[in-house]
Amino acid sequence: MALQIAKGLRTLYRITKKVLLYSFLSSFLYIVVGRFLMPPITIMQITNSWGYGFKRNYVSWEKMAPSVKLAAIASEDQSFTDHGGFDWDAVEHSLRPRKKGKKSKIPLGGGASTISQQVAKNVFLFNGVGIFRYVRKLPEIYFTKMIEWCWGKKRILEVYLNVIEMGPGIFGIEAAAQHYFGKPASRLSRAEAAMIIACLPNPKRFTVKPQSARVGWRYPQILREMSNIEDDEDVRILIRK
Repeated sequence: MALQIAKGLRTLYRITKKVLLYSFLSSFLYIVVGRFLMPPITIMQITNSWGYGFKRNYVSWEKMAPSVKLAAIASEDQSFTDHGGFDWDAVEHSLRPRKKGKKSKIPLGGGASTISQQVAKNVFLFNGVGIFRYVRKLPEIYFTKMIEWCWGKKRILEVYLNVIEMGPGIFGIEAAAQHYFGKPASRLSRAEAAMIIACLPNPKRFTVKPQSARVGWRYPQILREMSNIEDDEDVRILIRK
């Protein structure tokens, strides 16, 4: 009996080792390919578009207005050009207990989830609900660090602006620009870019058109933050590349 158990454990170990090895190799290959090609479709796009239709049109970095890139950094991750995938200061701040009724002082762009993490979740992973939120954490760390090393900031932001949901069944800045303003992403004004980015992180609830109260309140704040960070040398170099 003990011999059979030992044999079964060795077999399980060999199978597990092979599965992990093949998973690593296939994921690494997909990351390398993603450095040059946009994902054909993602699990997040499939699940989030269910019942809403599917609008998406990938565009290159050069066909995105600098205001779009600036708005994303200003709103979602103001430390984007400085961190290595994780904003540990924001993580620490988010874990601090707050007194009842006291609002967080984290400014726009100060959330714990960076643009790099959002790309890892949206391209390689899935929506995390309940226990699956914790199951997803380890691969999220892996994919976040890998795209930081293999892709670089420009590619990460380019993919982010192409795959993120920006309305019910609307994915990417080009589809959003065409849907909301009838123009390509290359011609979006600062205010229009800020309005679209203001719908994050819940574009089904925080609608651009008709404009929800949240978007109406938030996009002027994003515009102010854009003005605050646009003179940062690293940000300026990145969005003008």
